[in-house]
Amino acid sequence: MSKGILGKKLGMTQILHDGKAEPVTVVQAGPCVVTQVKTKETDGYNAIQVGFIEKKKNINKPKEGHFKKANTGGKEFLREFRVEDASKYQLGQTLTAEVFVPGEYVNVTGLEKGHGFQGVVKRHGFKGGPGSHGSTFHRAPGGIGGRVRVKGHIWKGRRMPGQMGGKTKTALNLRIVVVDLEENIILVRGAVPGAKNSLLILRSSKNIEKLMGSDKRRKEEEIKRLAAIAAKEKAEREKKKAPARPAGGKK
Repeated sequence: MSKGILGKKLGMTQILHDGKAEPVTVVQAGPCVVTQVKTKETDGYNAIQVGFIEKKKNINKPKEGHFKKANTGGKEFLREFRVEDASKYQLGQTLTAEVFVPGEYVNVTGLEKGHGFQGVVKRHGFKGGPGSHGSTFHRAPGGIGGRVRVKGHIWKGRRMPGQMGGKTKTALNLRIVVVDLEENIILVRGAVPGAKNSLLILRSSKNIEKLMGSDKRRKEEEIKRLAAIAAKEKAEREKKKAPARPAGGKK
């Protein structure tokens, strides 16, 4: 069971964090409103439905009644998150960026950019043919059939030209660098799918304990390494300050 929140992709930037330049994606995380609480007794499983971004037009009667039960206005996006204990949530409750803390890992889901109908060179990274010397084979896919089974048979899964992008993708195990509670902004390290101002779904990673444990060990090793370097430099400075012994030895 994972916690999550809806957000909007604002773009990418670079920040200085712990002495390192970190590429981050800026996400406006919420505020979201709990529009429905599902329990095992009523629905067979525990989950909450949350709404994001106000919507004032084109709301039909069923949805209008649905939002009225939660004592909230219309919402542009509705998504569901499984939870362990649905009794902790109430209709109309507001979820903000405080759901996550810096150092946690999340899986970010979004609708990737669409590129239209593309050939095999752009869609699948084919090398293509020669560019000169009388060649007439440049960006074509080449042979797609063969006589392996039946003459003219095309194997399922053959990489060919077609629609590129526009699919739901998930970026796994991205670390949260900064959480701004005042502005409801979350900075996630790395790139996430989707165009600017597109909807994002942030869920806690399933391997969060293992990943955070690795980060802790890495930081401890870095502290030990820096401490060893500092001790070595201190010893060298003290050695230089020590008076030189006379050439004739002790007198």
